[in-house]
Amino acid sequence: MKVVVAMSGGVDSSVTAALLADQGHEVIGVHMKLHDATGGGPGHCCGLEDALDARRVAERLKIPFYVMNLKEAFQKAVMDDLADTYLAGRTPNPCIQCNGVLKFKVLLARSLALGASHLATGHYCRIVDTPNGRRLAAAVDPGKDQSYFLFPMTQRAVDHTLFPLGGLNKTEVRELADRFDLVTADKPESQEICFIPDDDHGAFVKQHRPDVQTAGEIVDESGRIVGMHPGYERFTVGQRRGLGVALGKPAWVVRIEPDSRRVVVSTDAAALLDTGLLLGSSNWFDEPDPSQRYHVRIRHQGQRMPCTVEPVEAGVYAVRFAAPARAVAPGQAAVIYRGDVVVGGGWIRRALRDGLAEVP
Repeated sequence: MKVVVAMSGGVDSSVTAALLADQGHEVIGVHMKLHDATGGGPGHCCGLEDALDARRVAERLKIPFYVMNLKEAFQKAVMDDLADTYLAGRTPNPCIQCNGVLKFKVLLARSLALGASHLATGHYCRIVDTPNGRRLAAAVDPGKDQSYFLFPMTQRAVDHTLFPLGGLNKTEVRELADRFDLVTADKPESQEICFIPDDDHGAFVKQHRPDVQTAGEIVDESGRIVGMHPGYERFTVGQRRGLGVALGKPAWVVRIEPDSRRVVVSTDAAALLDTGLLLGSSNWFDEPDPSQRYHVRIRHQGQRMPCTVEPVEAGVYAVRFAAPARAVAPGQAAVIYRGDVVVGGGWIRRALRDGLAEVP
């Protein structure tokens, strides 16, 4: 097959290209130029050194290599979305936006236009055949599974995508990189947001939305002022560290109120326990059946929890947990599984307690 490989410059995408070339496919390497952020080091990706590493790997494999400028699309779909989501009092996930829009819409469309039959990436995820067609599924290695990030993929994207690493663990991938003599074999993994090299997302929001006032009060659940904060975009539901208040016992963020610019905290850990969530902007590979039991993941690497899913109104679903879950954060994704297969997912609008009762 003719396959375009998204080459980030890391070991995973490098091994993906090497495996496909070794199998005899016609491989084209493409690096996405997404932003001009500098100052990243170990734990960051998508910088100049990563592009050079990707080119070195392509030269080692003797495959064509191109750099695709997607900065404008990335600015709108990922960077602007991150700033606006924080300002709405929610917690964004830029990696999901990047995958859903940049890789599996824009890059996939251009790959097919180049005459390729598939796009391949270094994600730890699988594509499996089911009675209803090809579907996303969790990776064999649960510690590396990235299926949570990929729920926005369309069925067309699934049908034209390859995930060669889905059946491997990280040790095996490193060993393959050594065997193929790739310069990225010992390269550290990227962990942080690639376009915020200093990991200070609060400063990023201030820089990109300088006219928006976000500083305000920290209050307890009764409304009593217990402190002040420099910007509510620096907080997320469930956060304990860095609150800047001394209440004599541990406290957690239980709510963010962007209209009043208040951050609400509680010393009662039970205040973080929710019985479900409202899911919006969803994408389904298979429409959920309210009579069926599924599993939901509400954060990356979080455990998959038993749940039911039922429609509430057009495009909105109630996900009810079999047991209370901690710190449901609006703005994050919730992904629904049947076994290892991804049924669909969406964005958390708000937490639920006791049926459809909303957290205030």
